[in-house]
Order: sequence, then C-alpha cells, then structure tokens
Amino acid sequence: MKGKLTRPVLLAAFFVSMVCPAFAELPPSVYEARQKAAPESLKIEILRVEIEPGDQSDQQKVEAVAMVTSVERTATELKPDQIINISYVITDRARDYNGPGEIPLLIEGETSVAYLAKDENGPGYLPVAGVMSFQNF
Repeated sequence: MKGKLTRPVLLAAFFVSMVCPAFAELPPSVYEARQKAAPESLKIEILRVEIEPGDQSDQQKVEAVAMVTSVERTATELKPDQIINISYVITDRARDYNGPGEIPLLIEGETSVAYLAKDENGPGYLPVAGVMSFQNF
C-alpha cells in the first residue's frame, strides 16, 4: 500500500516540476536594499522610449526620456519638471531561465517610481534596483 501512495505523489511532483520552472530570483530584501541605497529616488513620467538592437542578438538597448514629477532624494540635485535620460539593456531569456528578473520595459505616457544612479560614462541615468527599479513593493 505504501508503494501505491508514493508513486502518485512522485508523479505529481515530477509533473509540477516540469510545468513550473524554478527561477532563482533574488529575495525581496535585496531589491529593497538596492532601492534604499539608490542615489536617486524619484517619480517620473515616461515621455519617450526608443528600443534598438543590443550588442548581442538576444539584447535590446532601451533609451527613455522622462520628466521628473517629484523627488524623494537626489544626489545630483534633480528637481521636478526636469527632463532626464534613462538607459538600460533588456536580455531576452529562455522561459526556463534561472536568474534574476529583467528590468521591465518602460511605456510612454506611464508614471512610475524610479530608483536610479547617474551614469558615470554619460549624461543619463541607470536603473539600480534590477527588476524593481521602476516599482515599489
């Protein structure tokens, strides 16, 4: 009798593991820490988004223009109504990819929070809280 109960349980576990791939997403505390450490904590309105091919075939470069609508903290003295550029790369991952989530694509006309840092190599800003760079918990 014990063998009969074990077999369906094992089959069910196997089925669930095949249907629901495991993702090694970072724990929420990591994203919260990154948000708290971000030099720029803002609310923004997305004015324009441009997407072009990245350096690798599975990448896309995202260039966004946004207006700062409010400032929680700023290391670069940003002010409301200021226009900023935000740059980042999205990598197309396989469905069963094992790793942290991608930064979401910004959408023109939407408003969101933004956890950013000044780009040391250019005039714009970079997302610093990974997948949670443009949303709160």
